[in-house]
Amino acid sequence: MVPDPLLARAQSLWASLAVAPVAFTRNGTSVVASPDSQLCPASWAGIVAVGGSAIVTVPSGAMVEPVVHAVQHASPDALTDPDALRAMLPVKEVLGPANLAYVSPDAFLPAASGTVTERLNPGHPDLLALLASVSQEDAEESGIGELTAPVFVARESAKVVAAAGYERWPGGTAHLCVLTDTAARGRGLAQRVASAAVDRALADGLLPQWRARPPASRRVAQALGFRELGTQLSVYLDPARLAD
Repeated sequence: MVPDPLLARAQSLWASLAVAPVAFTRNGTSVVASPDSQLCPASWAGIVAVGGSAIVTVPSGAMVEPVVHAVQHASPDALTDPDALRAMLPVKEVLGPANLAYVSPDAFLPAASGTVTERLNPGHPDLLALLASVSQEDAEESGIGELTAPVFVARESAKVVAAAGYERWPGGTAHLCVLTDTAARGRGLAQRVASAAVDRALADGLLPQWRARPPASRRVAQALGFRELGTQLSVYLDPARLAD
């Protein structure tokens, strides 16, 4: 079978974020203890399924064997289904799931040229106004407020109504961040600004990553040529019930 370079880079990224020796095995699941895992919040379990295999990080060594026993007969993709996972493990809280998509230079489908002509530095008043115009949940989910590099924006009547940029992740990865004013959604603005950010990332030799939960966000990624390769889920497990 010819290796899929996009899949290989995605798996390498998430294996490195586990911050412990772990690898995606063909059609299997690997569980490892990693209190410093970047797959999930501290003290949580992180699950990433990519390309039909999965890795799981748990916060302590004592949790490895019970989790391995509980998930050994489950398909890797089932582990990022909250309902399916609750039938296997004592899940108390869930974050996600989020779909993971990637695009290569030859698959990228840029939006119409000439639609984005401006970049703003983080902290620019017009960018802060956009963040203030949406809910706190939308602002935090977008990640726009955490960027440290210039952001591509689209304006309407001088007002910034959409913005996109990326955060540099390990392994030469560009993690895309996109936000559109609530009143301006559904008009293709997210696709336009995201296209500019993806184009810049590819020009810098980076791997663009799109992590999304809402269907609308996933459709924007697909329109730009992104291919969904996996899913990420974080769960907080009940240690007492897991040990029973």
